[in-house]
Amino acid sequence: MNWLDKLTENLSRNVAKTSSRRGFLGGLGAVIAGGSIMPLLPVARAAEAEQPGPPEVDPGDPATCEYWRNCAIDGYLCSCCGGTINSCPPGTEMSSITWIGTCKNPGDGKDYIISYNDCCGKTSCGNCFCNRNEGDRPTYRPHTSNDYNWCLGTESTAYHCTVNLILGVAIK
Repeated sequence: MNWLDKLTENLSRNVAKTSSRRGFLGGLGAVIAGGSIMPLLPVARAAEAEQPGPPEVDPGDPATCEYWRNCAIDGYLCSCCGGTINSCPPGTEMSSITWIGTCKNPGDGKDYIISYNDCCGKTSCGNCFCNRNEGDRPTYRPHTSNDYNWCLGTESTAYHCTVNLILGVAIK
């Protein structure tokens, strides 16, 4: 074991002779400061990125079940209940928890990620009920299932209708 002690002592003395505490602390500070900036760079670029807008070609009537954005909907269309395709009717609150689907726009042939948000706070609308389950997953994947009451994250758990928001173009 004596040889290991000698080796460690010699290495420690060489490091002490060729470096200083200030140099070590300065280098350590530069690594820490540089390392803390690295994760921020992609986030800064993503924040400046343009938010997805509606597609240029948007065929169909949003007040019908056959409208392309309604491919995974299960509920009453807010566009028939005093709201629009992407805004809740007055007196209701949009749920912050949601299920998602991927629908193909026949106008441009692209697949879009659609967020289905329930509008809550009033009793069911009763107009334009749609139940399309294209791409619906079993209930062990709740974020992709439309068979839940998604109003649990709002002030009132009373379901009124559902809106659909385009989150972006799906990348294959």
